[in-house]
Amino acid sequence: MVHSVISEVTERIIERSSPTRKAHLERMEQARSDGPARAHLACSGQAHAYAAAGPDQPALAKGHAGNLAIVTAYNDMLSAHQPFERFPELIRQAARSAGGTAQVAGGVPAMCDGVTQGAAGMELSLFSRDVIALSAAVALSHNTFDAAVFLGVCDKIVPGLVIAAQSFGHLPAVFLPAGPMTSGLSNEEKAKVRQKFAAGEATREELMAAEMAAYHGPGTCTFYGTANTNQMLMEFMGLHLPGASFVNPNTPLRDALTEEGARRALSLSALGNNYTPVCQILDERAFVNGIVGLMATGGSTNLLIHLLAMARAGGIVLDWQDFSDISGVVPLIARVYPNGLADVNHFHAAGGLGFAIGTLLDEGLLHPDTLTVAGRGLHRYTQEPRLIDGGLVWQDGARRSLNDKILRPATDPFQPTGGLSRLTGSLGTAVMKVSAVAPEHQVVEAPVRVFDDQEAVKDAFKAGEFTGDVVVVVRFQGPKANGMPELHSLTPILSVLQGRGQKVALVTDGRMSGASGKVPAAIHVCPEALEGGPIARLRDGDLVRVDAVAGRLEILTQGVSDRPPVRADLSGNQFGVGRELFAAFRSAVGSADTGASVFRG
Repeated sequence: MVHSVISEVTERIIERSSPTRKAHLERMEQARSDGPARAHLACSGQAHAYAAAGPDQPALAKGHAGNLAIVTAYNDMLSAHQPFERFPELIRQAARSAGGTAQVAGGVPAMCDGVTQGAAGMELSLFSRDVIALSAAVALSHNTFDAAVFLGVCDKIVPGLVIAAQSFGHLPAVFLPAGPMTSGLSNEEKAKVRQKFAAGEATREELMAAEMAAYHGPGTCTFYGTANTNQMLMEFMGLHLPGASFVNPNTPLRDALTEEGARRALSLSALGNNYTPVCQILDERAFVNGIVGLMATGGSTNLLIHLLAMARAGGIVLDWQDFSDISGVVPLIARVYPNGLADVNHFHAAGGLGFAIGTLLDEGLLHPDTLTVAGRGLHRYTQEPRLIDGGLVWQDGARRSLNDKILRPATDPFQPTGGLSRLTGSLGTAVMKVSAVAPEHQVVEAPVRVFDDQEAVKDAFKAGEFTGDVVVVVRFQGPKANGMPELHSLTPILSVLQGRGQKVALVTDGRMSGASGKVPAAIHVCPEALEGGPIARLRDGDLVRVDAVAGRLEILTQGVSDRPPVRADLSGNQFGVGRELFAAFRSAVGSADTGASVFRG
């Protein structure tokens, strides 16, 4: 029996989405009935498509075998995506063994917020999601494919690929992860060195040594930020093979899962008897399951934007109230850094996603009958993959946590409600990741210090200007202003202030990332400052209350709403590191509470 609130929210989403969802499904049915265009291409067009296919040319020319599109985010500058270098050949061989073919249809960009954090390049980060969707659409536009596999991991890459997969929702698709890097320096130790450096108590050489010891090899970063939250979602929503998310790169099990993912994608095509397109998998219930997973595991706040955009690409309209209502009934069952000390490898060893899905199913907090790439029924995702005598099999996963400091059953959670909170009030609408914020820090009432960029915050900190309780306001960081960069580089200095015993909070129309931690941060404030929102009317000394318990974000000083909004000089954000190329994105982008996308679902 599904929990009444989960059912009510789902029905509300279905009703709200009815016109746009119906139109999307009708378009997908038309595309399915048209079929792959390669059989209808001129001989010259087909020759172009098959010219470099080597031993696969005869099968492609006959047109009887399934042809699998590989859309890849491979590059060897980012650890999370470097393992994908080996995947295309594994996929081709697997496709041939199943009587089909596979071609790299195209590549998509993959930038790292960890590299661009606090730098100008971060202003392209959110928009890269929509560029990835466009790039994947170009890759698939040749329309010579029966199914697709998507190779992507990190912050904007998976959401962008899902948006593209929705646009081509008549095709089956399997998402193939690369897995997390092995554990290095603990996230707790890394964070301590960062705070010491911010306070002037550690040298740059010590900071660099700590960072290199933490980020030390191929694979995804091991903290529970946006990248690993993406992987969780792909299992809860049924686009990964069960148990695939957190298997380390370059291992026999990872290779076996990659090969099986290729075979599975081909088996789901319209050429066989098990046709399962993306548009059938990603229905309203799948997105509700994804939101439940986000709340139960304390995932990244970035997904509060990405899930909205991903859903709208399939005609499904979500809003932040859906997230808030689900958060109110879903317990927090995982503590993975920055919500705890463990990393994702420890989480996986403790029982991982299989245990998490199982305990949530037991309590009726997930829709159990969703369609997935593994078949109908989310119970399949309580199993985990094993290599036995060289063969890949799925066995029942853990039914009890192997470490209750990391993972707990839904009947004995770390806290009774989810890891994210929606805030509303006279300052606007915002969200906060509360899973890592201690109860004594979840309500902050203090005068504000207002800044128009994050560098000014750092300068004020270095000058010793933060001496009392403070709500740090960083505005003109919204999608229309400068692409909504993450402000995670402020975390160490705000943590220092909190560690001194000061009450401190952050309020911003920018993003804070899945790595936001112990300092309460009201982020994604809407309307943003550039749109004339209340945040643009604040002045130093105004009293603000940030209340994650009551879900309120209030200006307590009288008369603020009567002031004209401040207009910031944003000329410095318009050029350099490619920012001039994204002017059209800034002018066309929607608000954060609709997904901050240039697409209109």
